[in-house]
Amino acid sequence: MFPIRKIGVLTSGGDSPGMNAAIRAVVRTAVNKGLEVVGIRYGYRGLIEKDFMPLTRSSVTGILQRGGTILKSSRCPEFRTDEGLATAYKNMQEEGIDALVVIGGDGTFRGALHFQATYKVPIIGLPGTIDNDIFGTTSTIGYDTALNTVVEAVDKLRDTANSHDILFFVEVMGRDAGFLAMNSGLASGADYIMIPEAKSSIDVLLQKLERERSLHKSSNIIMVAEGEALGGAQKVADEVKVRSGNKYQARVTVLGHIQRGGSPTCFDRVLASRLGYTAVVELLKGTKGVMVGLKHNKMTLTPFENATNRRNPLNTELLEVAEVLSA
Repeated sequence: MFPIRKIGVLTSGGDSPGMNAAIRAVVRTAVNKGLEVVGIRYGYRGLIEKDFMPLTRSSVTGILQRGGTILKSSRCPEFRTDEGLATAYKNMQEEGIDALVVIGGDGTFRGALHFQATYKVPIIGLPGTIDNDIFGTTSTIGYDTALNTVVEAVDKLRDTANSHDILFFVEVMGRDAGFLAMNSGLASGADYIMIPEAKSSIDVLLQKLERERSLHKSSNIIMVAEGEALGGAQKVADEVKVRSGNKYQARVTVLGHIQRGGSPTCFDRVLASRLGYTAVVELLKGTKGVMVGLKHNKMTLTPFENATNRRNPLNTELLEVAEVLSA
């Protein structure tokens, strides 16, 4: 194992609140250990295009509370090609970068796994995604902030729903995982939650709406994960309208990318700081090919193979809790 003198750090894929806190932790820990740090702009594309910038303690001052990522982010199909990998490795060598810290989701880790296997580059990953779907950590960078954003939005929608006797279908992000919908739905008192991990039913939903109307409840919030099998909030709303004979005044709200923005919560700032610190410490120990995560409030290491090929399980028992509490 050759000594590590310079570390490259990048953010890849979708942005998430807390990425800047992670960058800051990587930079300040590395500097504390006598290392240089290079920021790689626009993720793996920056490796191929040699879009590098030096990072020092002062250059990451004031970014802890900022959402997004100062290093920018993108998706890079070229990094999946042999030519792209070869160019990235050549640019790393010319810049003197000995190891990488990559912040992102499963696509980021797949790229890291392939790059490391091809060129033996020491790489450690940090889970940065609001979806919370990465195996090996109970929480990803940005998930807690996104949850709070959704809950705040639904609380405001409920005011309008109650004022006008409206049925609101609220669609949240998560790709094919229901963590955001499940937990934000429970926290905001949603009347019905539709997630990919559990079979949803229009019939059951209609029965619930009829029962609640008989009890003089005139407004409802239905939380729908974007990856839900019935096709998303708009399709569910349309089906309910048709099958109920347009009985309900319904509106669809797709929260969209607002969930990825905003200043990170205290939890996400602390999580990102711990993950960034641990990544540098582990690289100096000779560790590579792993993602740093959080389990039982302790830092853990998960091989990229597991982080990309296994799924973080969602506790579907929470659906029963939500059903009972919303009745």
